[in-house]
Amino acid sequence: MAEASVPPRAPSRLPPVSPVTFTLLVAFAAVFLVSLGEVGPSPERLAAGAPRMMDLIGRMLPPNVEPAFLQRMGWRILETLQIALVGTVIGVVISLPMGWLAARGISPLGAFRQLPRALVSLFRTVPDLVWALIFVSTVGLGAVAGTMTIVVDTVGFCGRFFAEAMEEADKKPQEALRAIGASQVSVLFGATLPSIMPTLINSSLFAFEKGVRSSVVLGLVGAGGIGQELKVAFDLFQYRNASAIILAIFVIVLVMEYFTDRLRARFQ
Repeated sequence: MAEASVPPRAPSRLPPVSPVTFTLLVAFAAVFLVSLGEVGPSPERLAAGAPRMMDLIGRMLPPNVEPAFLQRMGWRILETLQIALVGTVIGVVISLPMGWLAARGISPLGAFRQLPRALVSLFRTVPDLVWALIFVSTVGLGAVAGTMTIVVDTVGFCGRFFAEAMEEADKKPQEALRAIGASQVSVLFGATLPSIMPTLINSSLFAFEKGVRSSVVLGLVGAGGIGQELKVAFDLFQYRNASAIILAIFVIVLVMEYFTDRLRARFQ
C-alpha cells in the first residue's frame, strides 16, 4: 500500500509589516542615507586617502626596537596597568555601596535611591576622555588624572550592574534574615552579596578589562600611560615609535582578554 503523499511545506515568510512599522523603516532609511551623504566616506576620498595610508604604513615600518625606547615604553606600559588596576579596584569598592543605595527594593534610602542612581548614570554617560580632560584641568597632567578617570568610569559601569544584580537576587534568604530581626547591613552581607558573588566578580573583571582599554587612550589628553607616549610619537612624526606602541597596545589588550576570559569561565 503506497504511503499517503505529504503536501510540500510552504517556505517560511517574513511576518507582515504594519503601516506604522513601514513608516518607521522608511524614516530610518531616510535618516541613514542623509547621514551617510554628510558624514560617510565617499569613494573619491577613499581613493585619495589610500596612497597616503600606504605611505604612512611604509614610514611606520619596521617598528622601533631600540633598547632605550623599549625600556621607556615598558615603563609607560607599567604605568598604564597601574592606572587600570588602582582605578578599577577603587571604583569597584565604591560601586558596592553605590549599587546598594540605588537598588530597588533593597536601598535604605527608599524613594531617594534615585539620587545615587542618577549619579551612577552621570558617571556612565559622560565619555572617558571628557572625564580625563576634567581631571587633567583640576589635578594636572599625569597618571593621577588617569586613575581618577578610571575610578569614575568603573563606578558608572559597576554601579549599575551591581544594583541590578542586587535587585534580582534571591529574596528568600533576605526574608529569612529580616524575619529574625537582622539589620539591612546584615541582610546585605549575609544574604544579598553571597547570592550574587559570581555576578559581582564577572562585572569587576569586565570593568578591569574596560579599564585597561580606557587607560591606553587616556594619555592622548595628558592623563598618563602609554597613550601619552603614542601622542608624542605622532606629534613628532616618529612613526616607527608609534607602530611599536600600537603593537604593544594590541598585545596588552589581547593578553588581558585571555586572562579575564579564563577567570570569568572559572567563576561562572
